[in-house]
Amino acid sequence: MTSTQTAGADSATGPFYVDAEAAEAFGRGLLIAHDLPEEAAATVARCLVKADLRGVDTHGLQTLPHYLERVRRGLINPRPNLKVERVTPVAGALDGQDAFGFVVATKAMAEAIDMAREFGVGIVSARRSTHFGAACNYALQAMDAGFIGIVFTNASRAMPPWGGREGLLGTSPIAVAAPAGKETPFDLDMSPAVAARGKIRRAARRGQQMPLGYALDAKGRQTTDPHAALDGGTVQPIGGPKGSALAMLMDVMGGVISGAAFGGDVRNHFEDYEAPQNVGHFIMAMRPDLFVSRDEYLKRMDVLAQRVHANQTAEGFDEVIMPGERERRLEAKHRRTGLPFHAKEMAALQEAAAKAGLPQLAVSTAPLD
Repeated sequence: MTSTQTAGADSATGPFYVDAEAAEAFGRGLLIAHDLPEEAAATVARCLVKADLRGVDTHGLQTLPHYLERVRRGLINPRPNLKVERVTPVAGALDGQDAFGFVVATKAMAEAIDMAREFGVGIVSARRSTHFGAACNYALQAMDAGFIGIVFTNASRAMPPWGGREGLLGTSPIAVAAPAGKETPFDLDMSPAVAARGKIRRAARRGQQMPLGYALDAKGRQTTDPHAALDGGTVQPIGGPKGSALAMLMDVMGGVISGAAFGGDVRNHFEDYEAPQNVGHFIMAMRPDLFVSRDEYLKRMDVLAQRVHANQTAEGFDEVIMPGERERRLEAKHRRTGLPFHAKEMAALQEAAAKAGLPQLAVSTAPLD
C-alpha cells in the first residue's frame, strides 16, 4: 500500500517507507510554511534527510516537529542575517542569531572552506546557535569539496563528569571527514556518550527498554528504563573518564572559546522552551595536501583503508570496515528502499503537515524497491 493518508499509521507499528527525495521536499515545505527562506529550508531538510539516509534516525526528519515548535515559540530565528567576522585571515567568528544550527554550521563551514582554499586552513567559531542535528553533515560538506573537515559542538547537560551523577556535560559530537582516492574515505561522527539521548527518547516513545549501560537513573543507578533515564537521569560516557574528558573538550572548543553557553548552561532543545539554546560550534576545514602532495596524500589514505580492510577478523566479525562505511552502505540501501519510519514518528510528521495546511507525506508499508 502506498498512500498519502495517515490511516493505520497511528495503530500499526510500521515501518513506513518514504522516498528520500519526497521526504526532503516535505521537510522543505514545512519549513517554508514556518517562514524560512527557500535556501535555508533546503539546507535544514537536506541535513535531516541525510541523517535518515545514514541510519542516524535520532537526528532525522522525525525531529522536525520539535524544531518547528521552537520556531513557533520564537526560540529559533527563521530569518537571520549571518555574517562571519574575520578575526585573522584563517579564523572567523559567527553570531548565529539563534538561527537553525543547520544553517549556522553550513554557513560556518562554507566560510572555513573559503579560507582553507586560500590559506590552507580555515576555522570558524559560532555562538548563539541551536541544535544542528548530525555533525557529519558539515564534515562531509568539507570532504565533498576536497578538504578535511573537523566539527565540534557542545550540547545541553546530559552526562556527569566522570565520578559524578549530576548531568553537567553534553553528548557533544565530534565529526571528522577526510577524503581518499579510490578507497573508502575516513568519515567519523561520534558522541562521547555510550548512547545519544535521541536513542533513549526513541525507546521511550516506542515503549521499549534500552540496553544496560546506556544511562543512570536520578539516583545514579544503572537502568534499562528510558523514562527513568529521562526523568532526572543521565547518559554515560564512553570509556569512563575518557568520554567525560572528550565531552569537556567539546565544551571548551564549542562553548568556552566562542562566547556561547557552556558548563551545563546550554538549554535543552527538546525540553526547555524558556529561552534560546546558545549552542557553540567549532568548524574547521584544512587542505589535505599541506605537507605532502595531493596525489601522495590520496595514495596514503588508500593504503590506510586497504590495510584496515585486509586486517584479519576477530571472532564474531565478518569484516573490518572504515569509520563511516556502514553509514555509506545504509545510505545506498535507503535510497533504494526508502526511509523507514515508526508509526508514532510518521503520525507526528503528518500532524505537522495538517497543522500547516500542507499535503500529507506519501508512505508505503513495504520497501520501495
